[in-house]
Formats: sequence, structure tokens, C-alpha cells
Amino acid sequence: MSTPYWMALVHRDLKLAARRPTQAWLPLIFFAVAATLFPLGIGPEPATLRQIAPGIVWVCALLSTLLSLSSLYAGDNADGSLEQMVLSGQSLVALALAKAIAHWLITGLPLVLATPILGALFGLTVTAMALLALTVALGTPVLSMIGGVGSALTLGLHNSVALVLLLVLPLCIPVLIFGAGAVSAYDSGVSPLGHVYLLAALLLLTGVSAPFATAAALRISL
Repeated sequence: MSTPYWMALVHRDLKLAARRPTQAWLPLIFFAVAATLFPLGIGPEPATLRQIAPGIVWVCALLSTLLSLSSLYAGDNADGSLEQMVLSGQSLVALALAKAIAHWLITGLPLVLATPILGALFGLTVTAMALLALTVALGTPVLSMIGGVGSALTLGLHNSVALVLLLVLPLCIPVLIFGAGAVSAYDSGVSPLGHVYLLAALLLLTGVSAPFATAAALRISL
């Protein structure tokens, strides 16, 4: 039985990332360094650090994800691979979905695994750390899929990095609000399930719509 097209693309992108470990590790390094710099500037007060920890982690996760979006399709476009994929007659929706999944596995999953460590550095409880990791796990795939649309729209344009940021950043604000708000609600004694459910709803919405939007953007760009 042959491997599905989208799985073959995910495997290909993971192999390419393994050949460029510096580029693959850059978002995680930025995430860790940026988050650990905040206590140095704000001060070591434990209560203050616990209060601002969810927002800091989520802002750093958002910026780390955006850091790698401009190259999502740029490499394949530069060497002609993307054009061959389009001309192959295979589904562009499957291509967009595979690219988003590979981007999350390379960029988002390491952020999820690093979140509890950063939460411990900020003095969060075990439950708060688990909740923060859950929101990052739900939110970062949304960032990857929304970012795929922006990356496809700016493909081949000059200053594509700035354009991707301008296009994607406003759309990612709800993810940031609900992700950080879940832990803040828990610390305030309020149920965080509303924020978690909204993040899950955003994940389902983008999972259904973003690959089609990315496919349309690729047709326009190419």
C-alpha cells in the first residue's frame, strides 16, 4: 500500500529539516532565550512572575512561530520543487495541510515540550504548567496553518518577512488572548475550560478552512 501524498510530503520536510538543524532549532532557541530574559528585566518577585508567565510564554511562542513562517514555501519555490508539486496534479489542499503539519512538528512541538520547563522557571504550579502546555499544544497548530496562508500569499515578493508579519499577526491575536487567558483564569479561581474550548474551536476552524485558503493563495502566487 502506497504512502498517502500528504504523509510523504511531511516525511520529506522532516528529512530536510534534519539536514538543516540550525534552522530547525532557531525558533526553540529564540523561545527559550526571550522568555528567560523577562525575569531579568522585571525582577525576581515570585508573585509577579507567576502572574505574567502565561502572557510571556505565549508572546514568545507566537514570535518564535512567526520567525520561521517566511521560509515555509520559499525554499521549495526557489529550487523549483513547489512548481513541480503544483504541476503534478496532486491536491494543493493536501500540500498545504502537509506543510502546516510539518511546520508544527518542527517548530510547534518543541515549544510545547519546552513550555513546562519555562513554567517551572516562573514558579507556576504543576496544574498551571500542564494547562499552559495544553493551550500551547492547541494554539500553535493554528499559528502554523494561519501562517501558511500568509506565507503562500507573499510567495516570491520582496520584503516577504515583513508582509507575513503584517498579514498573520492580527489573525493570531485571538489565539494569544485565549491561550494566556486560560492560565490567568485558573489562577483567579475561574474555570479555564471556556478558553480551552475556544482554542479547540479555532483549531477545528483553521484545520478545515486554512488548507483551502492556502491552496488558493498558492494558485494566485504561482
